[in-house]
Amino acid sequence: MKPIIYLASLALFLSACGDKQKPTDDAATTNNNSIVILTDAQFKNAAITTGKIEQKDISSVLKLNGQIDVPPQNMVSISVPLGGYLKSTKLLPGMHVNQGEAIATVEDQQYIQLQQDYLTAKARIGYLENEYKRQKDLNQSKAASDKVFQQAEADYHTQLVLITSLAQKLQLAGINVRNINESSIARSVNIYSPINGFVSKVNVNIGKYVSPTEVLFELVNPTDIHLALKVYEKDLDKLYIGQKVISYTNNNPEKKHEGEILLIGRDLSTDRNTAVHCHFEDYDKSLVPGTFMNAEVQVKNIKAAAIPTEALVEFEGKQYLYKVIGKNSYEMTEVNTGETENGYTQILNPSSNLNNATLVIKGAYSLLMMMKNKADE
Repeated sequence: MKPIIYLASLALFLSACGDKQKPTDDAATTNNNSIVILTDAQFKNAAITTGKIEQKDISSVLKLNGQIDVPPQNMVSISVPLGGYLKSTKLLPGMHVNQGEAIATVEDQQYIQLQQDYLTAKARIGYLENEYKRQKDLNQSKAASDKVFQQAEADYHTQLVLITSLAQKLQLAGINVRNINESSIARSVNIYSPINGFVSKVNVNIGKYVSPTEVLFELVNPTDIHLALKVYEKDLDKLYIGQKVISYTNNNPEKKHEGEILLIGRDLSTDRNTAVHCHFEDYDKSLVPGTFMNAEVQVKNIKAAAIPTEALVEFEGKQYLYKVIGKNSYEMTEVNTGETENGYTQILNPSSNLNNATLVIKGAYSLLMMMKNKADE
């Protein structure tokens, strides 16, 4: 029985020794999964070239967003200075209107009364003027007292003020005083568009009484639309008046709209941002107020730490460089990247160790593939 137990123990020992003698792979990694070590043959096949981080002129692009806006002088709120009932209108949101076009009709009995008062005052002015002149002549000849003359003079000038005041009220209401007389008194007035543009809002319906403070319609002249961008405090020093801007919509990103910075806000919101207004070089009818836009601003060249773009590899959504740590030995190091220009990519805030390190600038992808193959085994 003992020989059998002995033979079994010997067999297990030899089997264990056989497992330990399995050949190792040609390329080995340490316990640190970010390090890869190549054999001489692998190094030759990988065609690795090394270099260091360089200082390069990199033009960065500042990406912003905002929306189409209209300056206050191109937005008009239409109201009725004296109020009244809306008799008619054909306006609908989106309709185009021309300057001077009648866009609504309002009627009210006060317009009749206003014209009556004006015509009555105008009819009486002749009598008062003649009475004033007559009393003036009598006063000069001492045939009338100063008091009577002064009363006639006051009545005449008071009537002139009344006529002028009523005429201004009629003009404010939209009634031309030259078109009214005792046989032609209108009970309604027309409202005219002060600009060429589009109807953005209609706030009333026919038959409704509107007060002088109520806005009936809102009109927009879109020919001077501009782009209002939101810019945070940290990026304000990169912008200047006249700087070129390229913008595009989310729905049609291929269509670029060129413009330039017209005005930079001087106050910050609670979110530490301000508005930067940009003027479009060409008017595009497809851009309507309120449209959200993306924009890119080319900022000045800066001296930046940069590496050839092919030295970077992407792994699990992050960017890495391979740093030489010994003969045929490389360590994968995560980096934050910035702008790319002329084959070089900016490295943001590189550490001092990385600045002075020898890096793989060609063949980095081969190293990544070897590491991935190791991880899959």
